[in-house]
Amino acid sequence: MTLPADGPDADGTDHTRSGAHATGLGTGHSTGLSAAEVAERVERGQVNDVPVRSSRSAREIVRANVFTRFNAIIGVMFGIILVVGPIQDGLFGLVIVANTAIGIVQELRAKRTLDSLALIGEARPQVRRDGRAVQVPNSEIVLDDTVLLGTGDKVVVDGLVSEADGLEIDESLLTGEPDPVLKRPGDEVMSGSFVVAGAGAFTATKVGREAYAAQLAEEASRFTLVRSELRSGINDILRIITYLLVPTAIGLIISQLAVQGNDWREAVRRMVAGIVPMVPEGLVLLTSVAFAIGVIRLGRRKCLVQELPAIEGLARVDTVCLDKTGTLTEGGMDLVELRPLEPGRRGLPAADGRLRPGAPSADRIFADRAVLQQALGAMGGADARPNASMQAVIDAYGAPEGSGTGNGAGGGEEGGWRVLEAMPFSSARKWSGVQLLEPQGGEASWLLGAPDVLLPAGDPVLADVDELGAKGLRVLLLGRSPVPLDAPDPAADLEPLALVVLQQRLRDDAADTLRYFEGQNVRAKVISGDAAVSVGAVAAHLELPGAETALDARTLPEDAEELAEAADRTAVFGRVTPQQKRLLVGALQSRGHTVAMTGDGVNDVLALKDADIGVAMGTGSDATKAVAQIVLLDDRFATLPSVVAEGRRVIGNIERVANLFLVKTVYSVLLALLVVITQVPYPFLPRHSTVLSTLTIGVPAFFLALAPNNERARTGFVRRVLRLAVPGGIIAGTATFTAYMLARANHDTDLEADTSVATLTLFLVAIWVLAIVARPYTWWRLLLIGTMCFAFALVLWVPWLSDFFQLSLAGVRDPWLGVAIAAVAGVLLEVVWRVVVLRTNGEER
Repeated sequence: MTLPADGPDADGTDHTRSGAHATGLGTGHSTGLSAAEVAERVERGQVNDVPVRSSRSAREIVRANVFTRFNAIIGVMFGIILVVGPIQDGLFGLVIVANTAIGIVQELRAKRTLDSLALIGEARPQVRRDGRAVQVPNSEIVLDDTVLLGTGDKVVVDGLVSEADGLEIDESLLTGEPDPVLKRPGDEVMSGSFVVAGAGAFTATKVGREAYAAQLAEEASRFTLVRSELRSGINDILRIITYLLVPTAIGLIISQLAVQGNDWREAVRRMVAGIVPMVPEGLVLLTSVAFAIGVIRLGRRKCLVQELPAIEGLARVDTVCLDKTGTLTEGGMDLVELRPLEPGRRGLPAADGRLRPGAPSADRIFADRAVLQQALGAMGGADARPNASMQAVIDAYGAPEGSGTGNGAGGGEEGGWRVLEAMPFSSARKWSGVQLLEPQGGEASWLLGAPDVLLPAGDPVLADVDELGAKGLRVLLLGRSPVPLDAPDPAADLEPLALVVLQQRLRDDAADTLRYFEGQNVRAKVISGDAAVSVGAVAAHLELPGAETALDARTLPEDAEELAEAADRTAVFGRVTPQQKRLLVGALQSRGHTVAMTGDGVNDVLALKDADIGVAMGTGSDATKAVAQIVLLDDRFATLPSVVAEGRRVIGNIERVANLFLVKTVYSVLLALLVVITQVPYPFLPRHSTVLSTLTIGVPAFFLALAPNNERARTGFVRRVLRLAVPGGIIAGTATFTAYMLARANHDTDLEADTSVATLTLFLVAIWVLAIVARPYTWWRLLLIGTMCFAFALVLWVPWLSDFFQLSLAGVRDPWLGVAIAAVAGVLLEVVWRVVVLRTNGEER
């Protein structure tokens, strides 16, 4: 039976949702809990108090940034230097403190952004209290609350159905079963499921941590660290470094104690100087900072990133699947024409719009435009949660006078339309229907839905539908059938009465966004439940390549390989069922594509869940937002390029700076091994390592990590980084050690002069690596490199700085020899860059 929507209260207050009927289920049903009963349950703790957050807590952020494996190593080394002194050799410890503080501050800023956006985008379910439908936050639902449901709503707590009006629940996210389940009073509903059709209400039986979804896990709207190639690659690199670090450090400790046996403090200092550069501590920091700043930047654009690696994932996308309604078009629609069909036969009326003579009187009645408008108004009044199409009908015609609900004649005003039963729209059926007691006293089922679904193939009306659809209009068929609505096929013996012509509102930014994707070599595919010709017309209007060959999804092959081929070559799909959307996403993924899916309705949920990246609209259904990794809170499709660009900036720049950190790790390990083998003092003190790391890696990496970068992300992060890092580190380490040993051969007793030559050589080689990594050059990158060179020159030339860092270049021969060796190393680096890196990158593209 149809359950009417809540309306204004006695005092005139209307609690229905703006723009549509509420899911409230009217008078004659439970009035819900009273305010006193709610307060009593809150006092007893029977409230849905599961903490919902979109980011880590402040404590977790501090713990994650402070208590790391490498911070522990650096901390121990810093403690040792504090014991043996002097303090300038402990500067690396202060750098670690500063880096950690930066990481914490940036992530806390990102947390505030995420939390505030999550609060804006949080669904507020409706409950009935004191006889009124009111919206409350999830956390304020209490035990025994009457929770109202409508199409697209997510079930937020467990309960038992108390009212149902064609209520269909999709439990696939919990059970894996794709088919919706029809729910009747007394049936159980579980949190985490969502409504795909109809309306209803249920009584909450389990709230908080006792609810099913809460027991399974935190859902997609919480902070998670899903698989990320960037994070995984960095973790793999750090794991390898850990294995190399321990034996190398042990060997270095033993060798320095043996070489500097008469000065254990000097041995300890040089041992620390050898171990500290092996640790790429800033790489992890800059990854976190880059992600955090990305979240903040996107937050300013009203884009909620529910899973941080989603920024990275969207940057890797090469195919984006778009749902037409709500993505390319705005949510609202306008009814532009009601076109009656000639009674007794299918086809258009006479040119003047009047009916041709000779039609049966009953057919005449039901082909009259005014009667059709009244019937449509009755259908609209029976829909508790109208979709955009039905809302356009309601806006145009409203409910006819004397309409109402009841079980038969005798209810309502004489001569009015009476709704006996209603079947809400379902994306699987492609139609909605009501069983009406008509003004003349007869009963019939009135259906409104897709013409190509309600009519047999080849029907002449479909030609007119195609003609209208080719203009980008959306066309629905209104028909009348004597078959009861609860029959197996209510559309049997359907007599088509009129075409309802609707016009969708294209988004102003849709065309520009599609052109952006085309320019970035990201293929866009429109996958919609609407008629293929209509979807193709919209896509063609937006100048989407391939829009002229729209494909009706009902003709898609069942064979997996053939389906993948069709999905790969076709740009526009119409009449796609929710299950087919999911299959198309999977088919594209089977071809090696990284797929993003956008949508706003419950028919998009399965595809959003399976896509590599799901993007939901902020005004979309609760279920859609629950499974998406990214939510566009202001519904602006044009925000997507910003998300893509942000992801590319993060990935490209982290890959760029990873080369700097890993070159340092490689040359530090190599220098340590050479020192152990040759049994000479380690070339540097910790203060020298601090200067080198700060000027050639730390400061440049921070700016490079935040720079614009629009190159599409590719797989193979670790492999590409190691192509430059390993040979670059070997070249840098070999050049430095060569200059150091040649300087020692000239004056074996002047360790400070030898160290200065080695420091100069390593700085020049490391700056050359920076110059390679910073390409292509811009004015600020050249300025950055020049500033680092000037800063190092100041360290050498300013007396108090050279004394503080214990650097003094003695004579002319050794310093210029170091410069010459660095130049040779630079040439070798260029060869590695051009032959190995550029060539292999070109082959990958």
